Amino acid sequence: MMLFTEVRGLPVLAPTRAGPLGTVTSLAADVASGTVSHVRFRGGRLRGDTVLPWDAVRSIGPGALRVESASAVPGADPPCHGLLDRRVLTDAGTEHGTVLDVAFDTETGRLLAVFTTRGEVPVDRLLGLGDHALVVRAG
Repeated sequence: MMLFTEVRGLPVLAPTRAGPLGTVTSLAADVASGTVSHVRFRGGRLRGDTVLPWDAVRSIGPGALRVESASAVPGADPPCHGLLDRRVLTDAGTEHGTVLDVAFDTETGRLLAVFTTRGEVPVDRLLGLGDHALVVRAG
């Protein structure tokens, strides 16, 4: 298990490259499947973000995120959104704070828990994620 905030800042390494490809800036999630969907990283000050699908991740740990290859479309937006700092609303429209962190399984990418300013939200309560907010089933 690892937290999204622990992944931010990790170097991204590929087997065919001597140095790091860049640094992880965020993880994107697909709440419908309850998994991490993409890794976004920046390869330098003048380069834009690069997005890789979660399937391209070979391993992840406290020292680095290793990928199969560096082939990705720079600047491409994943079909899913990031969770960190996202506003949380219940399906009844009630505020439930802001997302502080997300626990996930580093091997499968499965989301384990969402931690908000108002406590933990089990993954089975996640309903949708958009530009405006993360929507959860009222508990």
